[in-house]
Amino acid sequence: MAIVRIPDENRSLQQHEEVRNNLATIGIDYEYWEPVAGVPSDASAELILNVYAKQIDELKRRGGYVTADVIDVNQDTPGLDAMLAKFNIEHRHDEDEVRYILNGRGVFHIHPQQGSVVVIEVEAGDLIRVPRGMLHWFDLCGDRRIRAIRLFQDMSGWTPHYTHSGIDKNYEPVCWGPWYIPPHKTAAN
Repeated sequence: MAIVRIPDENRSLQQHEEVRNNLATIGIDYEYWEPVAGVPSDASAELILNVYAKQIDELKRRGGYVTADVIDVNQDTPGLDAMLAKFNIEHRHDEDEVRYILNGRGVFHIHPQQGSVVVIEVEAGDLIRVPRGMLHWFDLCGDRRIRAIRLFQDMSGWTPHYTHSGIDKNYEPVCWGPWYIPPHKTAAN
């Protein structure tokens, strides 16, 4: 389940209702869907889209989305650092960013028009909708792995529009894990 942190207020939220209600106040839709049992973590995109077809159809109806796909990013993805460099800088899109997390973890930083930056750590089962125009950026967690169903209204509107504000430099990923922790030096080193 998602964890919400508000670093400027030194607050963390971990209870489902508390997370959902807090995110709703800044325009972020959040739901938790129990992952479908028996679907292998390496299932094909086609199988995943078939298994989740009912939920995808409901999201399409609610949000006017026309297509869905599955993104699978891991530390072996060619050009991963260049890909991440496009999205870990504050930006907005001309359409909603909808993700249902299947595997892995990531961090959305949300910069609402009013209030402090909100950090949302997502994992399997989390569904998030960042509405069009909302300033945000995204990082992978330490294992550098995320697999998610994405929904689109019109893929041409998903190009990031950067703010160049530099605010993203003030916030580190909150799910650091072992990837970000330097090895401990001993006297023998």
